[in-house]
Amino acid sequence: MSPTTMLSRAEVEAMGPPVPEELTDLGVGEGFLCELALKHIAMLPEPTTTAVAERLHLPRALTEEILQKLYREKLIEVRLQTTVGSTRYAMLDHGWDRLIRLLAVCGYSGAAPVSLNDYAHMMRLQSIPSHAASMDTVRQAFQDLILPDSLLQTLGCVINSRRSLFLTGLPGTGKTAVAERINGALPGAIWIPYAVEIDGQIIRVFDSHCHRVASSEVTPVEYDRRWVLIDRPLVVVGGELTLENADLTWSDSAKFYEAPFQMKSNGGTLVIDDFGRQRVAPQDLLNRWIVPLERRVDYLALHTGKKIEVPFEQLVVFSTNLEEKDLADQAFLRRMGYRARVEPPTARAYIEIFKRQAYNRGIQCDDAALDHVLNKYRIEHRQMKGCEPRDLLDRITDLCLFDGHSLALSPAVIDVAWRNYFGASHSFAPMATQETMIERTLADPLEL
Repeated sequence: MSPTTMLSRAEVEAMGPPVPEELTDLGVGEGFLCELALKHIAMLPEPTTTAVAERLHLPRALTEEILQKLYREKLIEVRLQTTVGSTRYAMLDHGWDRLIRLLAVCGYSGAAPVSLNDYAHMMRLQSIPSHAASMDTVRQAFQDLILPDSLLQTLGCVINSRRSLFLTGLPGTGKTAVAERINGALPGAIWIPYAVEIDGQIIRVFDSHCHRVASSEVTPVEYDRRWVLIDRPLVVVGGELTLENADLTWSDSAKFYEAPFQMKSNGGTLVIDDFGRQRVAPQDLLNRWIVPLERRVDYLALHTGKKIEVPFEQLVVFSTNLEEKDLADQAFLRRMGYRARVEPPTARAYIEIFKRQAYNRGIQCDDAALDHVLNKYRIEHRQMKGCEPRDLLDRITDLCLFDGHSLALSPAVIDVAWRNYFGASHSFAPMATQETMIERTLADPLEL
């Protein structure tokens, strides 16, 4: 048993994974570590103990112990004693022959991996933040959105319980924005490994596209450098989602696995966006997630046919424009932790969104301009959507830039932007009766 599997949650939060002192502390076979070190020696122009240790993310003393094993097997030779505790090595012919055979089996040449047991233990320790989210925390995470308190309350319960969320609503109402900001309410950072080893096979976990390294200010000085401290990950998948990419991806050229998106989202949030628009039937996807959602474990297949159990420790959000009844049966919906709907904004909420978006762009926004925008909605009997102030103001900015005018709202500019965004079918409708902004908003419910 490695020291990592004996860690408590408090120890992980305070110190991170401990620095390994013995090769047995690594939880990975010495033979595999020797093979990995041999690959690094072959790639380095000056393979010193220090340089190989940096590539392996291991302490120099343990790296020297590994290199001495390679030396005794006559795979490498000593060229020079550079500094105390660091030696320069070179490959021998026998080492090159061994390397060719190794690369035909596994081409991985990154940081030393951790064991699957250590990975599973760390993910479960870090799955639930140590501090519960409050309404103030949730408001802060969603401060750039205008949402009713009832929805914020539901989102707070989702965040604290880590139960799944089925989020519905019309297109353009802000479902994706809501789903993505849930992750911002999760406090703290988490440790993940660069790679995981199982039966001599490598699964690469760290992905710079999904994982953002945490600030050095919160990273301990001494820790097991096979792990990296990251902000809680947010992984969003949409129409590209298939059953195949929900499993391990084997590279025939590199000879190792890439972790699937749900494994990369462990400790954070996984958003299945635009659910129901994928190339695979919704029911098939739902069936794929039933066991992980209930048991917090997922089963992945190696190309050898072996199944491995990995943690499924993230908050899962299904976001869709479609009706629940068209996507899932009641048996699956009962397994959802929470269900919520993002409604279109009221006129008052729309005005607040418009003002915020205008302020962010440095555009002056007076009551007359807002009256003009709101009356266009009324005349065309158009449903307001939360994304539309941003989109209209983007087009107003484009138009002012093209015409060489300062950023300003006028009826003429609004009309052109409106036509460019919504089309011309209603753009020239008669403006026979107009309501002022005050008259319009007083007719709406007071809540945002």
